[in-house]
Amino acid sequence: MSPPTAHDGSSGQVLEQLLEELRRRKWVLHLFGGREAPELYAAVHEWPTCADVIILRDEHRASAYRVPTFPGTDVFAPRVVTWQYHATPVWTLRAVLTLAEPGTPGAPLQALRPQPECHIPPGLRRDVTIRPTSTTEPAEDDGGGPPACA
Repeated sequence: MSPPTAHDGSSGQVLEQLLEELRRRKWVLHLFGGREAPELYAAVHEWPTCADVIILRDEHRASAYRVPTFPGTDVFAPRVVTWQYHATPVWTLRAVLTLAEPGTPGAPLQALRPQPECHIPPGLRRDVTIRPTSTTEPAEDDGGGPPACA
């Protein structure tokens, strides 16, 4: 699979801007199914007690969800999620990037059964490349850290 793209130019630009925003927010990129030709792209943003996850399957299908994390939690095979969204990559990225931060008003709290799209099959996870999605800017430490999931 090639990196997710949109067919028309304006959607492609929007997708690129949203992916750049993931990098700016320091999400970690995971490539599944081989480094040279990944079959699946995923990105994870970890909070103290949960993680936001995006799975980009192709130019038409993507999923995002927030999963509570405990020791041993597999964020790519969640048993419960507090939020999930399944649509095109552009709409899915928009949704997860506007999701209220954990512990703030409007943050999702309800325990939900994850849809099958919230899982990455074990067969694809045998060959994984992980890349931090940092930009060229130096990391800044504000000393506070993100709020905990409520």
